[in-house]
Amino acid sequence: MAQILVVDDSSTVRTEVGDFLKKNGLDVALAVDGRDGLAKLKGDPGIRLVVSDVNMPNMDGLTMAEKIRGELGNASVSIIMLTTENSPIMKERGKAAGIKGWIVKPFKGDAVLPTFKKLVGA
Repeated sequence: MAQILVVDDSSTVRTEVGDFLKKNGLDVALAVDGRDGLAKLKGDPGIRLVVSDVNMPNMDGLTMAEKIRGELGNASVSIIMLTTENSPIMKERGKAAGIKGWIVKPFKGDAVLPTFKKLVGA
């Protein structure tokens, strides 16, 4: 069972973030878009943190977050956006969906690792 789900349509970003987290002792699952992310979250009750891009095909990260809270009724998983987006409107939508944090790319693993570990209880 994974502790963290990394959702990004960029294979480079998925690999970079996933490998960094694994190297630091965390169990990671990967998803290619919001639709895939929802399916992985439904299938793995061990996921405690979702780290997601915003702009993705099929289903964007904000819609996925809204569905996690609404359709899945999952209020316990932490959601953090990792994106190039810095729009106040998007951030407000994210806040309304219960997103815990907004990280602007590029990913700086060492800066967020303590927070990620705290969110998953590691």
